[in-house]
Amino acid sequence: MGKMKKKGESGAATNFISRNQALKKLQLSLPDFRRLCILKGIYPREPKNRKKVNKGSTAYKTYYYVKDIQFLAHEPVMQKFREFKIFMRKLKRAIGREEFSDADRLEQNKPVYTLDHIVKERYPTFVDALRDLDDALSMVFLFATLPQTDKIKMDVVQKCKRLSVEFQHYIIASNSLKKVFISIKGIYFQAEIQTQNVTWVVPHQFTQELPDDVDFRIMLTFIEFYSTMLGFINFQLYHNLNLHYPPELNINNNTSTDDQESKYCQDVDLHDEKLAALTLSLKTTMQDATENVDYDEFPAEEGTKESAAHEEALKEEENEKSFRQLFSHLKVFLSREVPRDAMVFIIRSFGGEVSWDETVALGSTFTETDESITHQVVDRPMHKGMNINRHYVQPQWLFDCVNCQKLLPVDEYVPGASLPPHLSPFVEEQQGDYVPPERRQMLEQEKQLLMNEAQNDEEDEESNETAKVASKRKSNEEMTEEEKKLAIMMLPKKKKALYDKIIYSKKKKASQVRRLEEKRKLHDENERKHKKKKSQ
Repeated sequence: MGKMKKKGESGAATNFISRNQALKKLQLSLPDFRRLCILKGIYPREPKNRKKVNKGSTAYKTYYYVKDIQFLAHEPVMQKFREFKIFMRKLKRAIGREEFSDADRLEQNKPVYTLDHIVKERYPTFVDALRDLDDALSMVFLFATLPQTDKIKMDVVQKCKRLSVEFQHYIIASNSLKKVFISIKGIYFQAEIQTQNVTWVVPHQFTQELPDDVDFRIMLTFIEFYSTMLGFINFQLYHNLNLHYPPELNINNNTSTDDQESKYCQDVDLHDEKLAALTLSLKTTMQDATENVDYDEFPAEEGTKESAAHEEALKEEENEKSFRQLFSHLKVFLSREVPRDAMVFIIRSFGGEVSWDETVALGSTFTETDESITHQVVDRPMHKGMNINRHYVQPQWLFDCVNCQKLLPVDEYVPGASLPPHLSPFVEEQQGDYVPPERRQMLEQEKQLLMNEAQNDEEDEESNETAKVASKRKSNEEMTEEEKKLAIMMLPKKKKALYDKIIYSKKKKASQVRRLEEKRKLHDENERKHKKKKSQ
């Protein structure tokens, strides 16, 4: 007869460990344990059956995997936490005894740790790090805008500002920006880096008020890891483009401009301010070598599938190149009231030139009186002093041009005009969703273009076959109302409840769509009345 197993010695009870048990096993305080878990990427787990794990008790506890805690037990950073605790105890005792020489000696030998090995451990390949870059970038850009307080040191803010500027310079140099969108939370950006879509949010340039209900100790632990991770990524990205890291500006020896700018900034911070302006390009480590292109000695004959696919690939490549240099022929001047950082980043990412008044900030490259300026971005009504040789537009014009991947007419974006709706490029409309009229018009134009291309490329026989198949599918899918009622009646209880939930969600969605359509109709009617009053 086998040995009887006691309760809690096998199964789910041995796979989980409570937080208090983990603290005793690792001999760490709760703040240090939380900090170590954040750095290592270990989070609490929810067992399927709490009674089995907690030996029949239903008391709520925070659980972790036993394997994760065993993994933490061999972390070198944990020993540094203990050394720092001993250091703080000795430092307080030396200051209390007024032994300031011993306190200075202890301060010089303060224990320091690095997170390089943790970054390499959590992200074995560079692509893995790029996939997890969204949250890191959003957090770094957020801390770059926060003020210095007793909770947030100035070193953290400056480091985040430096890393964010370095990343923006890479996006500008690689022309990898794809989508932009203004929301209440901030400005959303999306770039394609080595076939990976990276999306981040940049807060609006307002005075930040820190909330009281946020634990900044936890956020500072996250930013400690994210800043180390972003430093590794920036170094690798700059290396791929043959750029100097840390970045160096490609500046001609203009001592006169340096003397003028030194009036507004100290010489120590002059380089960082010029770098943050984003108006100048970066130095390369070496000249880009010409790529060895393998030419096909025996090209495919015309009319074959390979040649058609090759032509489509060439068209896509040409469209991509033209999109990356969307603003290459533009020279844009920004007025004082325009959000400068976001505008400069967008214009420079698509090959344009940009500047502003030299009294606003450092880094301006040309003045407002320059005759070669093509566009001036203004966010207030203008009546006097307008130059007839340039276009005056509102900031939304730049965002909509990027999302539409073409230069839009400036008639609807002149200063003081009511702007068209700013549509999000991140929304993918599904069947039954509310689609604004402007977006519907864009989708219809895209469909029309695709239909024209399909008619030119496909043969008549294939189109007839597809039409026959589509008609067969429609005939099979269509059901009479009686057949639907009979099918619903034959459903079992579980599937009937699921069907009712689906129908309820569809009805709720349809009511929301109707509400939005009615709201849009009211808005259009109010605009018409407003225009009539103006005309009268």
